[in-house]
Amino acid sequence: MSYLDHEYREIITKAVCGKGRKFTEATHHVSPSHNPSSILGCWVINHLYNAKKKSEDTVEISGSYDINIWYSYNDNTRTEVVTERVTYTDKVPLSVKDDNSLNDDYDVIAKVVQQPNCLECEITEYGQKIAVEVEREFGVQIIGETKVAVKVDQKGLAFDDDDWGADITDDELNDVEPDFVDSGSNFSD
Repeated sequence: MSYLDHEYREIITKAVCGKGRKFTEATHHVSPSHNPSSILGCWVINHLYNAKKKSEDTVEISGSYDINIWYSYNDNTRTEVVTERVTYTDKVPLSVKDDNSLNDDYDVIAKVVQQPNCLECEITEYGQKIAVEVEREFGVQIIGETKVAVKVDQKGLAFDDDDWGADITDDELNDVEPDFVDSGSNFSD
């Protein structure tokens, strides 16, 4: 059957034309003001990112976040928090893609599956820097214009709600048991 005959119509619509997902682990080295004695806490905040379609099968996510490390120094007699802004670029491969999109005008949707999170924070072997291992994960979708073919009903039948046989007959109504629901039941829980 051909799309040119009268049995089909082509509809141009926006649809998901590509999908991808990427998990990343990265290690960052932070230089505090003092040689650390011990790590008291580490957290990642202020995550910002944007995404662009870079090639036929890749989305590039550029972002940044702050790493905050609370550490002690001077033989554990003093504490301080060091903050370092980290930038990154993740290339997310499209594992699913539709080669039938109509143009190159795409919308890119990137969603964080796993916010940047500290996995491990430790003092490096020379004791002057702190190594922070961070994980993050993104899911991306490419939205573009595509064609969808639909079959046309040549008879032009229109269906009404009544045509679906949802009417209740008197016999069916008589079979309903009125005490089915316990009057003491509380449905608000």
